[in-house]
Amino acid sequence: MRKHGLTTALFCFCFFALAPLCAQQPTTLLVDVDHRQQTSLDGPWHFIVDPYNQGWGNNPEKPSLNGYAKNAHFVPGDGLLEYDFALSPTLQVPGDWNSQRPDLFFYEGLLWYEKDFQYQPRPQTHVFLHFGAVNYAAHVFVNDTYVCQHEGGFTPFDCEVTNVLRPENNFVVVAADNRRELARVPGIKTDWWNYGGITREVSLVEVPESFVDDYSLQLKRGTENQLEGHVHLVGANAGEKVTLRIPELNMEKTAETDASGNAAFSFTATGLRLWSPEDPKLYQIEIHAGPDTLRDEVGFRTIEVKGEQVLLNGKPVFLRGVCIHAEAPYRSGRAWSRQDAETLLGWAHELHANFVRLAHYPHDETMTRTADRMGIMVWSEIPVYWGNDWTNPHTFDVAAQQLHEMIRRDHNKASVILWSMSNETPISPERTAFIARLASLARQQDPSRLITSAVVTHFQGQKAVLNDPLGQYLDVLGYNEYIGWYNGKPNDAPDYVWEDPLHKPLIISEFGGGAKAGLHKDADYRFSEEYQANLYHQQFQMFKNIPFLAGITPWVLMDFRSPMRQLPGIQDYYNRKGLVSDKGEKKKAFFVLEDYYQHLQQK
Repeated sequence: MRKHGLTTALFCFCFFALAPLCAQQPTTLLVDVDHRQQTSLDGPWHFIVDPYNQGWGNNPEKPSLNGYAKNAHFVPGDGLLEYDFALSPTLQVPGDWNSQRPDLFFYEGLLWYEKDFQYQPRPQTHVFLHFGAVNYAAHVFVNDTYVCQHEGGFTPFDCEVTNVLRPENNFVVVAADNRRELARVPGIKTDWWNYGGITREVSLVEVPESFVDDYSLQLKRGTENQLEGHVHLVGANAGEKVTLRIPELNMEKTAETDASGNAAFSFTATGLRLWSPEDPKLYQIEIHAGPDTLRDEVGFRTIEVKGEQVLLNGKPVFLRGVCIHAEAPYRSGRAWSRQDAETLLGWAHELHANFVRLAHYPHDETMTRTADRMGIMVWSEIPVYWGNDWTNPHTFDVAAQQLHEMIRRDHNKASVILWSMSNETPISPERTAFIARLASLARQQDPSRLITSAVVTHFQGQKAVLNDPLGQYLDVLGYNEYIGWYNGKPNDAPDYVWEDPLHKPLIISEFGGGAKAGLHKDADYRFSEEYQANLYHQQFQMFKNIPFLAGITPWVLMDFRSPMRQLPGIQDYYNRKGLVSDKGEKKKAFFVLEDYYQHLQQK
């Protein structure tokens, strides 16, 4: 099978003593898996908690020899065996282990999953085992054969299993490890719950011998009807015919692959409706190449910067946004389902928001699909966060891998307008160089979108000068400020002055304060709904004096779990800055923001 720079994951990482195996076990990353024929492996999986790493067995170079990946079964009277998945309890997949079992609420470490499944191999077919995400490091075995590994808890990966599947009875074992380490991305400390496990959907995906593994189709900047892009084939010879159809536009274009498997397209689309929040038009597209057909729904729009403005389809747009964590509404735990996405983005839509910041890691693909349909623009971010090991080559490689996987999965989503490289990283030459390299990679992989990062606002008295050295590498500046919560009092906000020496668009990417839903006091009482609502009112007064302000994303849409937030009776391991409680209760500040955005929308 021909490998392509965007097809095979370029990074292979190990944990424990498995280095001899890793270099031979790359992963693949297919696009539009949700449009492929799939066999779901969701549902109950047996699990074994393994804090002492016993499951690797006695020989780390062949971990299945005496380890849990062998999936042996205890038989009384036979040789000694101290595990048996068939006798072990189950966890639901998708799902984190922390929110499913009280005894695993704080657990961080190694946990083994196992599932039996039926499959009948078919000729001239490649089969991939697809994971939407496993937090954090995963080693995957099928039928006692090591098939792949992956590092990074929020991006998808695919393991080819064509040659290890057998007729009918099969099993898969996954070693998932969510331990925090400095060299990992994110590192040691985060202000969100470290949900471990197989947190997104799992399936078997079938493709023909020659198949489309990636494509891109975008509206060319500065135009209203010029589409350009490419299709990449795996397993095809040069000169393979590729046909691109947009039935609604009565369009059909044909191109041939070059020696690397790429077929390029550039053409005029007559009668094209551009995607926007007011008209989130999606077109059904079809790609036909040999035995393979791939279908998708795509919107066409341009996003660019002109001076201190962000332009959507060539016109200035103010980004009325809100930050969102991937916390499941009502039940808590890691969000993953279409219903989760529709609930979270539905609340954003009620606010009259046209924009969301998906913090602080790539969310499930259902979020960007739903944003496409609802007409909500998206800031998507990788978890380069707070303290990272800026000089460690491995750490950079992991960050670059997650950036690549985020871009590859969502680069045909019209809703995604901003790739974010980081959040609240302390200033140093090493940090700035690290993130600047990421920004350069992002532009190489997707020159059609804008690059940003969220940095910390440093105040000189009541003056904010936007001079973080990272700003020179960004298209749009993201600044987090907590006037009225961590800095001063809410009523101080209107007196603050903002300066932008780089003359770039600014998004206030975080502001806000905590409130316990149902706690009603006066506006000076911290954690009351009245305090939070007043804080928002005062911020809005300040925004009137920032002429280069291109958007805001207050922190945060919904309360989310965090081990840092421990105040009994108020926080109870929740960050309470949400406009909505974890139980779905809308706080006073929700309606304050709703009213503000409604007035902005009407201008």
